[in-house]
Amino acid sequence: MGIVNVTPDSFSDGGRHDTTEAAVAHGRALLRQGADILDIGGESTRPGATRPLVAEELERVVPVIRELAAAGALVSVDTMRAEVAEAALEAGARIVNDVSGGLADPRILDVVAGSEASYVAMHWRAHADRMRDFTDYGPDGVVESVRRELGDRLTAIEAAGIPRERIMLDPGLGFAKQPHHNWELLRALDVLAGLGCPLLVGASRKSFLGTLLVPGGPPRPIEEREHAHAALVALLAARGVDCLRVHDVRATRDALAVAAALAGEGSRDQPREGTR
Repeated sequence: MGIVNVTPDSFSDGGRHDTTEAAVAHGRALLRQGADILDIGGESTRPGATRPLVAEELERVVPVIRELAAAGALVSVDTMRAEVAEAALEAGARIVNDVSGGLADPRILDVVAGSEASYVAMHWRAHADRMRDFTDYGPDGVVESVRRELGDRLTAIEAAGIPRERIMLDPGLGFAKQPHHNWELLRALDVLAGLGCPLLVGASRKSFLGTLLVPGGPPRPIEEREHAHAALVALLAARGVDCLRVHDVRATRDALAVAAALAGEGSRDQPREGTR
């Protein structure tokens, strides 16, 4: 899943693709590099971010989705809002990637249930401007807490009419998590897989990688974290993760090719650059 941020303030590449033309060009480039899905987002969820108006989010994502979907891309919309999800599906999106798992706007579940779209539900506790206040996971610890809270969301999502075969779960790395929480979750993905849904993992360029690389110092700059992410991708491939949400599709594909070759699987699923 290649990331297309149509925002001025995303943590990794805010402003680089914040026009329709630039975002569409970036999406096409990610497809050439081997992306299977393009995730189009118009709201930054970096720590401390404030929310755009609904009209702003719609203006950012709908034209990009319409153009890329018309070109044959499998498009996901990264949104927490029912209005945006509905407009995105009408424009050709086939996946709704909701970082709040339906908590920010419960109506989004009805929108997805009334369509044939797939739904990604992430573990979430609060909006970006407050999520740092919700990192206490008590005596149960982060793994059991996330498993339980995602399980509760799964129950609500199915009750809204979205069948399990259309649901994917995301542990929410970096969202109301301290660095050590992210590593604990990554080591326990089998526990989350026990909920019975495919897993999406989004670790690309996140601060817990930057913190790891400079112990005791300021985190490694965002643009210098890709080597660590590629190493993580190769290891996650061996853990059976179903979907990887990434910024650098080429580096991810290279890491997956190495992991497949080492496992004796060859590169039969590796698209050649320029063929998509």
